[in-house]
Amino acid sequence: MDHFDLGTYRRPISTFSAETQRWFDIGLNWCYGFNHEEGIKCFEKALETDPSCAFVHWGIAYAAGPFYNLTWKEHGKDEANRAARRCFDHVQLARSKAAGASLVERRLIEALSARFQQPHSVSAAEFENWDDAYAAAMRQVYRDFPDDHDVMALTVEALMMRTVRRLWNLKTGEPAPNSDVLEALEICERSIRLSDEAGATPHPAILHLHIHLLEMSTQPERGMRSAERLGTMCPDAGHMNHMPGHIHVLCGEYEKAKLASKKAVRANDLYLAYAGEPTYYLLGCCHDLHLMMFTCMLLAQYRPALWAADKVRSLVTRDVVSIPERPKLTQTVEGYHAMRSHVQVRFGRWREIIDEPMNGEPELYVLSTAMQHYAKGVAHATLREFAAAERERHLFNRHVETIPPERRFLSNPTRASLAVGAALLEGELAYHQGRHDEAYKHLRRAVELDDNLSYTEPWAWMHPPRHALAALLLDHGHAAEAEQVYRDDLGLSGAVQRCAQHPDNVWALHGLVECLKRRGETNELAGLQAKLKVAIAKADMAITSSCLCRTSFEAGDCCCH
Repeated sequence: MDHFDLGTYRRPISTFSAETQRWFDIGLNWCYGFNHEEGIKCFEKALETDPSCAFVHWGIAYAAGPFYNLTWKEHGKDEANRAARRCFDHVQLARSKAAGASLVERRLIEALSARFQQPHSVSAAEFENWDDAYAAAMRQVYRDFPDDHDVMALTVEALMMRTVRRLWNLKTGEPAPNSDVLEALEICERSIRLSDEAGATPHPAILHLHIHLLEMSTQPERGMRSAERLGTMCPDAGHMNHMPGHIHVLCGEYEKAKLASKKAVRANDLYLAYAGEPTYYLLGCCHDLHLMMFTCMLLAQYRPALWAADKVRSLVTRDVVSIPERPKLTQTVEGYHAMRSHVQVRFGRWREIIDEPMNGEPELYVLSTAMQHYAKGVAHATLREFAAAERERHLFNRHVETIPPERRFLSNPTRASLAVGAALLEGELAYHQGRHDEAYKHLRRAVELDDNLSYTEPWAWMHPPRHALAALLLDHGHAAEAEQVYRDDLGLSGAVQRCAQHPDNVWALHGLVECLKRRGETNELAGLQAKLKVAIAKADMAITSSCLCRTSFEAGDCCCH
């Protein structure tokens, strides 16, 4: 529990015990890295050597409550009841022992009492009221203690929790309704500025939250410096190692995102070997592997992408997927289990997809079953095995109808994510059957549906539909529209939301270069070819098209390394 290197950040608290202080610091750093369950264990150890310490009870209450990756509404009913009881009880214990606490500790304890107003679960609307009340209380603590970096971090988090992953309007780039994102950004960046002016290391939680504040904005590159600094601060905190990858992948720095993922996986392996039984942090471990899959898919690196997908499956065992009363954990990790199908389709492993046995428990492996039918349908269509493709389409649609509308994967209803797959499957089947105009309508619809998914990183549908649309447009001579689609995907047109852009990805670069060659363009071609050469050198396969569902290409269009 105490042999992990979580960095050097410390917060002195009101205690006579050096051991209590040590365990408190470890627990707080785990929480700042979103491993709240481990944080609770450390705070409980801290109480053993100073049971009178009020602020350790604050720590347990804070850690047992909601955070950016587990909101109140994402708790199961019993899970929410247990959390509310634990948080309420420890806030009351903290208040009862507050005479020995410092002024700022007493204020933080009182602020947290606004977050946990009853010892039981309440309605979703009432939980939102608690979040609002806590944010208002933390604003006041920040006004009174404006130079305390923990207060800044806690205030930023409280503001973000009011509109989790609804910080920005993805279409306009403006703050989303009811979002406090500009206020939170100002506090974050003031904290960083004060640290820089003092020649001090920035607060790790501030850097962490700064990335979250900017990842769905129109300027993710604004978080690049925070990403670079956070990546070396907390060596054994997997989530903190991973977080820079959010910015790197959005900015086309795919190798850096891959490195962040590898560092996170190393740290997570250390933690999982120690932890034994699965905890909620397993979701974070799978998320880090999910980003590695996504990054390697954009790099055209099949082997590490498949390795990450297989490692997820080794972690997401049946006993994890079937844990009762923890819906966010079980539904999300089951979704990560399904992502292997995206890897297989991205890299055109058609026969492997077809030969893979179907999962035998579709009611448990909900998204995985749907994705298998989708992948098998695309594979059969591409191989012109149309009867089998139509059978898989039927099985896909029938299975999707059984998925409860309220079931979610990350920020989206599962059905909303799968609607992208349904349109792609219809388009692939129509195209390979020779119904090209109909196919393009379905594929354009897939792009539209994908663009209108709610924000999550990586994106909920991992294989950009624009890559399939443009490849099949180009395959049938529609080079002008294909060129526009590639420009949109690369972020060169400015016509699509920032989070739908994949700067300098090898697939779209290959397609755009092919388009420019076809129309004899020379001014722009040399620069793009230079970028493509760099991207090709990082791939572990030959690139023939932006999507391997396109089966015809000219020999000169193949890019090898």
